[in-house]
Amino acid sequence: MLACQAGWEALPVERRDWRGVGLFPGGVSSPGHVLKREGPGRPGLHRWTEVIESAAVTDDTQAQRAVHAVWRIESARLIAGLARMVRDVGQAEELAQDALVAALEKWPVSGVPDNPGAWLMATAKRRAIDEMRRHKLLARKHEELGHELEEAQTPDLDAALDDDVGDDLLRLVFTSCHPVLSPEARVALTLRLLGGLTTEEIARAFLVPEPTVAQRIVRAKRTLAEKGVPFEVPRGEELATRLASVLEVVYLIFNEGYSATAGDDWMRPGLCEDALRLGRILAELVPNEPEVHGLVALMEIQASRARARVGPSGEPVLLLDQNRAQWDQLLIRRGLAALERAEKLGGAQGPYAVQAAIAACHARARTPEATDWQRIATLYAVLAQLVPSPVVELNRAVALSMAFGPEVGLELVEQLKAEPSLKSYHLLPSVRGDLLQKLGRLQEAQAEFKRAASLTRNAREQELLLARAAACTRERPS
Repeated sequence: MLACQAGWEALPVERRDWRGVGLFPGGVSSPGHVLKREGPGRPGLHRWTEVIESAAVTDDTQAQRAVHAVWRIESARLIAGLARMVRDVGQAEELAQDALVAALEKWPVSGVPDNPGAWLMATAKRRAIDEMRRHKLLARKHEELGHELEEAQTPDLDAALDDDVGDDLLRLVFTSCHPVLSPEARVALTLRLLGGLTTEEIARAFLVPEPTVAQRIVRAKRTLAEKGVPFEVPRGEELATRLASVLEVVYLIFNEGYSATAGDDWMRPGLCEDALRLGRILAELVPNEPEVHGLVALMEIQASRARARVGPSGEPVLLLDQNRAQWDQLLIRRGLAALERAEKLGGAQGPYAVQAAIAACHARARTPEATDWQRIATLYAVLAQLVPSPVVELNRAVALSMAFGPEVGLELVEQLKAEPSLKSYHLLPSVRGDLLQKLGRLQEAQAEFKRAASLTRNAREQELLLARAAACTRERPS
C-alpha cells in the first residue's frame, strides 16, 4: 500500500475503478435464511434469493445456524472438489448450493451429521451423477464419478472432502483469478467462490446494483467455459504470471477495504478480513512463493492499524495522529514473521515485500518521531525501480519531505503535476496542499485541499480535506 492523506500512510501502487463497502465474511447473510432457486436455468445462470423463515423453532434455528456455519467454512473446499470432477466452476457452484438447500431441508429434521462437510460433498456428488445422466454425458465420465461416489458412501467420509483438498483449492484460486477475466470479474468471482459471499453482499461491497454483479459472475463463468480454461495449477514459466494475477486480486480487495474509494465510510473492515483470509490460505497452499508471504506481511501490518485509523464518529485519523497503543500487536508480529519468511525465500526485492518492509518501518516505531523516514525513502526508490509508477513517486515525495524537509518533497511533487495519469488523482493535490501548508503558503495550500476534496468520492475523506482547507484560513495572518 502506498500514501494517504499527509499524515502519512501508503497508497496502493495500482488501483482499479471500483468501489467498496463493508461486508461480512461468509457466504449466507445470517442464520434463519434459506436459499431457494428461481427458475430452472442452465448451470450458473439461475438466481438465488434469500427467504427469511418466519418460524422460530429453536431446533430448526440451531440446525440452520449449523448449516450456515458449515457453509462458511467448507464452501470453497466443496466447490473446489466438485470443480475438479466436473471441470466447470459454474456447475460446481450450483451443485454445492443444491447440497446446501438439501441440508437446510433435512438437517432440522434429521439432525446435523457427524461430518457435515463430507455430507455436503457426498450429496453434491450424487446430484452431479444425476445431472450427468439427465444430460447423457460420456459414459467414461459417468464411471469416474460413480467410483468417486462409492468412495464418498464409505464410512470414512473425510476422504470425500479432504482428498487433494489443497490442490483443489489452489486450482480454484487460479481459475477464479485467470487473466482472461477482467479485474472486476476476477474480484467478484473470487469473493463468490472462495470468500463464500452472496451476490447481494458483493454488490453492497462495491456500491453497484446487484444485477450488475450477478452479470459479472455469470459472464465470468461463461468466459471460463467458452475459453476452455483448464481447472489446474499452472506450471513452469506460466506460474509466475498467473500467481501475479492472483495476488493482484487479493491486493485490490484489501486496498478497497483499507481505504474505500467511495461511499460514506473511511474503511470497509470486512473486505480487509476477506483479503487477509484469502492471503493466508494462499500462503499455506504455496509456501515457497516469497511474494505471497510479502503480500500477507503487507496486509497483516496494515490491518494492525485498523482500529486506530477511525475516530469515534467514523472520521479518519491520519497515521501521525493515531494512538499507537491501539495498533494490534498480534497482527504486527504475524506480519513481521511473514516478511521474514519472504526474505528467507529470497524475496526481499519483490514489490509486495518492499511495501511490507515500508509498513514494517512504521510498525516498529513506538512514536511518530522514531520513524526511520530515510529508510522509507530508500525503499520507495527501490520500489520505483521494480514497479515504475507516478503513485510510487508521490509516496517517495512524502517520505523525502518527512526525512529532509517539505521543500525537498515539494520539488518532486511539482514534477508530478504534469503527469496525465494523476490529473484526477485527489491525493496529488492533497499531498501538495500538506507540503505547502508546512511551508506557510496557506492560500495555495487551501486551494489544493479544496481541489482534492472535489476529486475524492469518499465522503469521510472529503470532510477531512475541507476541514484542512478551513484550517488554512484560520492559520492565515489577518
